[in-house]
Amino acid sequence: MKKYLQLVNFEFNRIVKLFTVLLGITFVAQMIGVVVQSRSYLNLANEKMYKEMMPQAEFLESFGQMSFLQIAKSSWFFGPIALCVAGVAFYIFFIWYRDWIGKNTFIYRLLMLPTSRLNIFFAKITTILLMTFGFVAVQLIMIPIEIMVLKAMVPNEFRLDLGVMEVVTSIPELTLIFPSSIMEFIFNYGLGLLAVSVLFTGILFERSYKWKGILAGLLYGALAVVVLLLPLLLHEFVLNNFFYPIELLVLEIIMGLLVLSASIWVSGFLLKKKVTV
Repeated sequence: MKKYLQLVNFEFNRIVKLFTVLLGITFVAQMIGVVVQSRSYLNLANEKMYKEMMPQAEFLESFGQMSFLQIAKSSWFFGPIALCVAGVAFYIFFIWYRDWIGKNTFIYRLLMLPTSRLNIFFAKITTILLMTFGFVAVQLIMIPIEIMVLKAMVPNEFRLDLGVMEVVTSIPELTLIFPSSIMEFIFNYGLGLLAVSVLFTGILFERSYKWKGILAGLLYGALAVVVLLLPLLLHEFVLNNFFYPIELLVLEIIMGLLVLSASIWVSGFLLKKKVTV
């Protein structure tokens, strides 16, 4: 366990600069979005009410009050989130391939450490999870701050106040990142963990067998998808909706655990027996 935690600490220290930069971009871009969207609404209100002499009640009836949803649905808000998602997706591959980059391939030293090679796999997948949960946690902290800035800029009568949960549940895309229930959290992030484990196994196939490994990795990924979807396929096309929803959910969880276990076992085997440096 100590060696595993040391590896996690080491791997996270390698991404801390990227992590910090992405968080900084997210914070700055979203704050700019709050200011830009708020000023745009206020400018519209000034133009309509003071230049065109539109009564305030008529303006509010025509254009509505300003709420954080208008900011959350803009590219200022979602653009940085998409960038962070892309950063995590990129690092899923880079976290392995960086160890093979350069003259003195670092993977050699990792594989020679006095610990189970499978700990390298666990440390890297843990780092991806920490990176993901870190972005989610900081974003949850940032939203109330951004709401406070909105409140400071837009007068009460022109503003519709919403809480964080109201904002999240009003935008379907955000519920994927911020699940509203424990079951949704387990499903969304469990599926993400499963996908990362399968990708890691595919990468290790490529590292073990080079060009043949690419084909092996693709076949393994396709097989994993088929196994995961097997209960749904049988339920829909063979058994004529035979399973109850709860039974189908349990079967999917079992299949997911089987795929995850298979990915861990295959990855451990490749790391111990096949990965070359």
